[in-house]
Amino acid sequence: MVLRHPEDTFIFLFDRPFDTQFLYAPNVTPLVLRPRARFAPTFYAWFEWAVPAALKRMEADVFFSPDSMCSLAANTPTVMTCHDLVPLHYPKQVPWWHRFYLLYYLPGFLRRAERVLTVSNYIKEDLVRTCGLSPEKIAVVYNGCREGFQTLDDAEKRHVREEFADGEAYFFYAGAIHPRKNIPGLIRAFGRFKQKTGAPVKLLLGGRFAWKTGEVLEAWESSAYKDDIRILGYLSDTLLHRLTASALAVTYVSLSEGFGLPLLEAMHTDTPVMAANATALPEVAGDAALLVDPMSEAAMAAGLEQIFADESFRQLLVKRGRIRREAFSWDEAAEQIYQHLKDTAIR
Repeated sequence: MVLRHPEDTFIFLFDRPFDTQFLYAPNVTPLVLRPRARFAPTFYAWFEWAVPAALKRMEADVFFSPDSMCSLAANTPTVMTCHDLVPLHYPKQVPWWHRFYLLYYLPGFLRRAERVLTVSNYIKEDLVRTCGLSPEKIAVVYNGCREGFQTLDDAEKRHVREEFADGEAYFFYAGAIHPRKNIPGLIRAFGRFKQKTGAPVKLLLGGRFAWKTGEVLEAWESSAYKDDIRILGYLSDTLLHRLTASALAVTYVSLSEGFGLPLLEAMHTDTPVMAANATALPEVAGDAALLVDPMSEAAMAAGLEQIFADESFRQLLVKRGRIRREAFSWDEAAEQIYQHLKDTAIR
């Protein structure tokens, strides 16, 4: 967006010293505001005091907030992205230091913004149904895939499997290690798959442990196949790409998802996908994933078995994924957002 529109000045608001990688071009003006926004009181101070003052001082035409918060006090026309309504639907699965702030203020933020962007039609419909927003106020702008996700040759795939899975094929999950992502159900479904097939396949789980992970650890500890389940922790972008591209399949059976970026990442690496037939995931997957009931461990286990046993089916998913991934582009998303910012600024 910055590079395509050198005629505009983009003021980037930070709450701490910033990495110069964000200064994409001379038309970016960085501005550090205090206090650091980490907990509810500082969220409030940053958005309701520091941001309005900065917008007024800089004579901003429009304020864009890309992560479900905005300023109620600012008079500047506002565009806000809402990725999902997890704080409203699953409040106990949000850390307490964010929970009550979002429960109280999120509906107000959504009403305050002149334009609300969402990443899927599923979330748009949820905003209309749950918060009473007008459909005309909401626009859907799909995510794209990060750079770096591409296919690997067979030799590199073997190297990855030797390093992380004792040389065996593996199913891969990448994302927060959190009960809402249905990790306990996936672990138990993997146990059913192993019990039925005896296949020498591993399950690799990549990502940071998030809030309320005791249920995940309990499922892992009680699994008869815990030695075949590897919890890898945080993964760099490079490792994430290599593990995604080398997997037998990516599994993403989350119970609630506003979009589901791992599906796109898998498609860009020619890796088959098994995903939940719930919330926004079918919208993103189209026909390029095996969709299963995330509430049924038997259905998930059957899905793992089908992908493992049927190479022609895996290749069909890969072929469909190459077509489906073309529907999602960050360049297109950036231009759509830019137009919404321009339209909002000139009202």
